[in-house]
Amino acid sequence: MEIVLIRHGQPEWARDGLRVGNPPLTELGHRQAERLAEAYADLVPTHVAVSPLRRTRETAAPLLGRLGLSLGEHIEPWLEEIRDPDWHGRPDAEAVAVFEAADRMPAADRWNGLPGGEPPRDFVGRVAAGATHWLARHGVRAAPGDLPTWEIDDLDQRLVIVAHGGTNGVLICHLLGVPPTPWEWQRFSHRHTGVSRFESFPVGDHFAFTLAELSNVEHLAAGQRTG
Repeated sequence: MEIVLIRHGQPEWARDGLRVGNPPLTELGHRQAERLAEAYADLVPTHVAVSPLRRTRETAAPLLGRLGLSLGEHIEPWLEEIRDPDWHGRPDAEAVAVFEAADRMPAADRWNGLPGGEPPRDFVGRVAAGATHWLARHGVRAAPGDLPTWEIDDLDQRLVIVAHGGTNGVLICHLLGVPPTPWEWQRFSHRHTGVSRFESFPVGDHFAFTLAELSNVEHLAAGQRTG
């Protein structure tokens, strides 16, 4: 089977110097989403999941439209990116300064996250739990034991997830059995509309996943590649 992770296009994090909460895509982000839809029009998923945030919905809409699928039927709240403090309408420089300060924190302290935001430990747990339930609904379950192997009912499946850099990083760890960190959006490089792809392979009487592709942006021209 195949699992495809897609990151959203370029978001408009700030407008007129002020932070935008739950931002839409920029003009370039919309072009990235259109190019994604053109390049992957023959993707033919068996199941789709999309984060509820505006930037992911706007990224997924052209692709699902070409595939004849309804966006509203595929929204999964557990795919939401880590929740930042409420900076909407505040100077963007304030948010940038907080992120820069967080990067200087001792590694272990970063599990606590930003004041007023979702702690990374809670974020990782939320996404991992959501993935466990969603995959199980489609016949993909962790096999008994300590190794990252899976029971898969139907190998002729292609699951497509449109989400975020952090969310997709947690999913990579979940599928491969990699211990999580408080900086998943930095550990794995997910460019805007980057496509990552997993393939299953047999391990005895179970299966494991290989990361066959990470953040492929070949569908974008060189000048359109951001993130």
